[in-house]
Amino acid sequence: MKVAVLVKYVPDPDEPWSFRPDNTLDREAMEGRLSELDEYAVEQAVRLRESGVADEVVHVTVGPAEAAGALRKALAIGGDSAVHVVDDAVHGSDALGTSLVLAEALRRVGADLVLTGMASTDAEMSVLPSMVADRLGVAQATFAGQLDVDGEKVSIRRDTDAASLRVSAALPAVVSVTDQAGEARYPSFRAIMTAKKKPVETLTVADLGVDPSRIGLAAAAVSVLDISPTPPREAGVVVVDDGDGAQRVADFLDSRGFI
Repeated sequence: MKVAVLVKYVPDPDEPWSFRPDNTLDREAMEGRLSELDEYAVEQAVRLRESGVADEVVHVTVGPAEAAGALRKALAIGGDSAVHVVDDAVHGSDALGTSLVLAEALRRVGADLVLTGMASTDAEMSVLPSMVADRLGVAQATFAGQLDVDGEKVSIRRDTDAASLRVSAALPAVVSVTDQAGEARYPSFRAIMTAKKKPVETLTVADLGVDPSRIGLAAAAVSVLDISPTPPREAGVVVVDDGDGAQRVADFLDSRGFI
């Protein structure tokens, strides 16, 4: 069984973000890293490989040249190879365009099971796994807190506010993994050095047969109209209870439209 893991190169959350004049992220101008939430998916794929369930693990990403660093980090955690789609035509794509490119890359890979993180740490949309599954015409199981593969079936535990559900799907399938699935291992120095020698195939949208007019900012159904810095946090209001504290808190909340 071949497992593919979708990983993303995201801006470092501790660094200032840069934007282009078209209000898109200037990823080349920022420090980036492998999305932390994707590491859980990588770990699950590696565990399947180590247990003998999976014969091969391939990491797949779409992003600028710098995104190769995210692939190498994923390969250091574990995996056999990677696929990197690099093309200026992808710039500005929304989830619809990105899912199209990823789906075509996955068709080329030919995976039996596709694992993803529960969301990216930049957009935080959680819609890409469903979009990719729909484009591939395969089953999906989202927000897996636990993952098991048995023969031609994948089974997950999906935790909600009200209950824990057991969901099963026939392979091939797309499964998104939450941060409850299991902490990703820290790569050893040897694993990091070995990852540098693992094969990474670089592709363009032309290699995938994707029409450039269907991706990019011009084709995006959603775009950012305006960007402004987060305003500094204002000092809070301190209520000293002199016997009328409850009423003063209620009046404060009422003045803010909460009650």
